[in-house]
This record gives sequence, C-alpha cells and structure tokens, in this order.
Amino acid sequence: MSPDKRDSSVKSFEVTRCQWLNTADQEYVEYHDKEWGKPIMNDDRLYEALMLECFQAGLSWKCILRKRAAFRLAFDNWEASTVATYNADKINSLMENPDIIRHRGKIVAAIINARIFLDIQSEYGSFEAYIRKFTGHIIIRDHQNTPSSAARNISKHLKKLGMKFTGPSTIHSFLQATGFINAHDPCCFLYSQC
Repeated sequence: MSPDKRDSSVKSFEVTRCQWLNTADQEYVEYHDKEWGKPIMNDDRLYEALMLECFQAGLSWKCILRKRAAFRLAFDNWEASTVATYNADKINSLMENPDIIRHRGKIVAAIINARIFLDIQSEYGSFEAYIRKFTGHIIIRDHQNTPSSAARNISKHLKKLGMKFTGPSTIHSFLQATGFINAHDPCCFLYSQC
C-alpha cells in the first residue's frame, strides 16, 4: 500500500476545545486540557491560584503561565504561612528577581493576602469551605466572561477583609481556573467532565 493510500485511510481524531484557546500554543493547550477548570481542594494550591490571578491583573495569562515555576520557587511553593512572614528584605529580594513579575504592589499584596487567607482558613476551616459558602456548594456552570454573582460577592467580602488585587474579574477567573465555575464552552470536550 502506498503511503498516500495508507494516510488517507486513517482518520485523525481531533477534540473540540474552548473557542478562546490558541491551539497553536502547546503549553496553553496542555494547561487547558489538564488543569484549567479542574476542581482544586488543596488550600495551598488555591492560594497559589489566587495569587497568580492577582499577579495577572493587567497582563496575559500566558505570561503568568510561563513564569509559574519561577513564582513557585520565589514564593516558597506558595505556602501561605511562609509568605505571610515575608519582610522588607524578602520584598527587596523578590523585586530583584527577573524571573517573576516585579510589581511591588502585587508582591506586597501577596503577603497581605496570605495573612488574610490564613485568617479565613482559621474562621471557616479551609479556604475551600469559604469559597463554597458563596457558590452554594455546587459547581456553577457559566462560560461567560463577565463576573458571576458569586465572584462579585467574594470580591466584595475579600475587599472588606483587606485583600488586594481581588476585583470581581480576578475572582471570576480564579473560580473558573480552580473549578468552582465550569467555564468550558458547551462544545468543549471537557464541558461534561468538570
């Protein structure tokens, strides 16, 4: 059998993904397929996801995704109890790190937010339990890019507690990324799996 005939007899299987996804970017495809929208219940990972969303404010997720490993290293694997103890020397050290986003306001916010995150854990038992209080303990199906009522309410409450860079759009993105909102397009192969 000639190669042409053999190739024409094989049907390729392509899955349909969310329309916003740039399928030419393999790293982004991998993130979409293996992480985005998958429920996260570990509070350390939730703190990481929230802080990465805070650092993304005004930037692209692609930029944050490419720097994620460096962020983990620079911020002690995003252990909130460690980040909460950072001092001026640590802030200056982070400001000199070319592998992360060197935005003093966001770095300071990560420290402030860690302290508030720990207070929330103490009051609600876990940050996940705190979030579920606002989502009605269900996964919300919403593939819109406008902040959900849950995102707006969480943002308002976090702002009242003193968290920084946690506006409604940031919280909505956080809820989508961590699986509290299933935001996959209905045509996406992952829509029914999340």
